[in-house]
Amino acid sequence: MDRLYRATINTWNGLKSAVRTEAAFRQEIAVLLVAIPLAFMVGETGWTRLALIGVVIFVMVVELLNTAIEKLADRITRDNDMQIGTVKDIGSAAVGLALLLAGAVWLLALVERLGWL
Repeated sequence: MDRLYRATINTWNGLKSAVRTEAAFRQEIAVLLVAIPLAFMVGETGWTRLALIGVVIFVMVVELLNTAIEKLADRITRDNDMQIGTVKDIGSAAVGLALLLAGAVWLLALVERLGWL
């Protein structure tokens, strides 16, 4: 039980830190707050609603991992290092792909809801 408590505290601390320091994460929280009620209007089934909300949360998870990578890389060196730059670019690419997936899922759900598919 103690392990679960400590893990919960660590999770909360990580989320607070991300909210304080990362504009992109704050924007994604705003998107999530809009996406939750929209998912119930767009999604016709429970699974569709879950997918719509889930892909937004997935983007947030990838953003958190990217932020962790960037902060660790900055801790190693602030110098313009080509390899660290590549690592940061790869993290950004992961966020970009997650955003593409989220956009595709929302687009498909909207197309289905409007009866275009």
